[in-house]
Amino acid sequence: MNQKYELLQNDTKQILGKTLYRVKALIAIGLYVSAGDLGGYVEKENNLSISGNAWVSGNALVSGDALVSGNALVSGDALVSGNASVSGNALVYGNASISGNALVSGNASVSLNTDIQWYSKVGSENGTLTVYKTKDGIELTRGCFQGSLKEFRIAVRSKYGEESKIGKNYLGICNLIAHWFDLNDQIEY
Repeated sequence: MNQKYELLQNDTKQILGKTLYRVKALIAIGLYVSAGDLGGYVEKENNLSISGNAWVSGNALVSGDALVSGNALVSGDALVSGNASVSGNALVYGNASISGNALVSGNASVSLNTDIQWYSKVGSENGTLTVYKTKDGIELTRGCFQGSLKEFRIAVRSKYGEESKIGKNYLGICNLIAHWFDLNDQIEY
């Protein structure tokens, strides 16, 4: 039984034909949530982990098979949906929208839609490459990889080489990422 929070049946929002329920803390969670505090909205208990200090607050919405876990916080008017995962010490807030198979983790700090990108059906496994702002720059996640743009380029060259189709595709995406996040010193021509 979930003893971290409850879903309020009398405080709901209808979003795209789905009913989302406001969460209410049953215990203190981390440093900022006290027992009795109202949070944001989730579609089901599987959207918000009962372990760790993960929390959804404000008018934030979490639906579909999305999961907020670890010490992650989703707040403000943020939307997390689809199969997206927000974990670790990640912070998603403001008007950010995370969806699809995006994975936001570590020390991510996403407040605007321009703070995150994801590329689906890439690599040898047709997976999702997620790129997001952190407190220190940007970070990429793809499969078991998590690191900086520079580290990702090194990993791609090591695993696929520069001349293979997958290598060329990944390195091309790296240049798009550098342009998008204004990392002009990391663009390779």
